[in-house]
Amino acid sequence: MSSPRLPISLCGIPLSSPVIAASGTFGYGLEMDDLVNWSWVGAFVTKGLSREPMEGNPPPRLWETEAGMINSVGLQNIGVRAFVSEKLPHLARRSPVPVIVNIFGYAIEDYVEVIRVLEDAPGINAYELNVSCPNTKHGGIFFSSDPALLLELVGEARRLASRPLIIKLSPNVGRIEPLAEAAEAAGASALSLVNTFIALAIDPVTRRPRLGAGFGGLSGPAIKPIALRLVVETSRAVRIPVIGLGGIVSGTDAAEFLIAGASAVQVGTANFVDPSSPSRIAFELERFLREQRIRHVNELIGTLKMK
Repeated sequence: MSSPRLPISLCGIPLSSPVIAASGTFGYGLEMDDLVNWSWVGAFVTKGLSREPMEGNPPPRLWETEAGMINSVGLQNIGVRAFVSEKLPHLARRSPVPVIVNIFGYAIEDYVEVIRVLEDAPGINAYELNVSCPNTKHGGIFFSSDPALLLELVGEARRLASRPLIIKLSPNVGRIEPLAEAAEAAGASALSLVNTFIALAIDPVTRRPRLGAGFGGLSGPAIKPIALRLVVETSRAVRIPVIGLGGIVSGTDAAEFLIAGASAVQVGTANFVDPSSPSRIAFELERFLREQRIRHVNELIGTLKMK
């Protein structure tokens, strides 16, 4: 077990710590059994699942930047039905931490169908909806940039889902508050933010993008200051919990997101450097609390002093 300073409840789910492994960086969980101390990890989020299997984008898919990385994996996954039949039974037996399943789609029907398949499957604690995918039924609009469209999507998902519904928001918007408010109004249980920033790396010799698909998503320490600002704005706009992510590589980084208003945090890019990062960061967070004589991590949440 982790320290008594760390256990929290998120959307009614008991977590041993507020540190969660982010989607797309921890596989389906099974791959990390020998690499992480699960007793310090609050939960993990699976790779994004779609209605049908997807091969993803052409290589190269990753490019290391000065303070992070750009990825264009293209949401490669085995599809929801294969996940339920091939991965979930092993997770239910082996994973000692709550499982959050990440879901994405290109139309509302896609999300609904994935949830429908998952609803009867055991061993799942919550869903996280990645709403940063183009909605091809509406001219390429992103759910994450249109409050009305997001309201409709979350409402449809809420009507079907019996488990907590976490909505993962994009930072690629003018203002985050209208999107957060729309998700809350439609029945979201919590929000997670931020997803990656649209970015580009160029090879000056070939004069071509360094990634096979061209543009990619920037993550890592470079985005942390902007992510912190968006967490503050979002946590002040809604009453549901906010899960913060974006460049967290240490326990003090995690503490900053909690101070900004997050109830929990997700660790993503750091896992590419060190797969044990979530447990290490939770341990460092506990040490920070101890050094600051803070009895419980909840005492940090939303304590930012702007003046």
